[in-house]
Amino acid sequence: QVQLVESGGGLVQPGGSLRLSCAASGSIFSIDGMGWYRQPPGKQRELVATITQGGNTDYADSVKGRFTISRDTANNTVYLQMNSLKPEDTAIYYCNAEIGAEIGQLFQVRTYWGQGMQVTVSS
Repeated sequence: QVQLVESGGGLVQPGGSLRLSCAASGSIFSIDGMGWYRQPPGKQRELVATITQGGNTDYADSVKGRFTISRDTANNTVYLQMNSLKPEDTAIYYCNAEIGAEIGQLFQVRTYWGQGMQVTVSS
């Protein structure tokens, strides 16, 4: 069974930093891409950042220059370094990944999601 395990969330003051981690485990044959999404209180889930196998990255306009996404290919782990945090960054953060795995007797590529972590930016 493929699982995504998240860590690193918590409470931080405005201007502070946090580093989120997400490790994929299970019968994984390939990971095509990984990313981070977030859901602020009372709002819909939104894209934060993505990274491809080749290392290409993409960011939401609201986090450009403050957040950095990276990955450790050998350990199937994606990171989100968050600097200069603002109260509007408060949200539940989810990692996701496009993973190739054997399901039954078939090889399939599908999207997997972490369970979410609370990040609160407040004085």
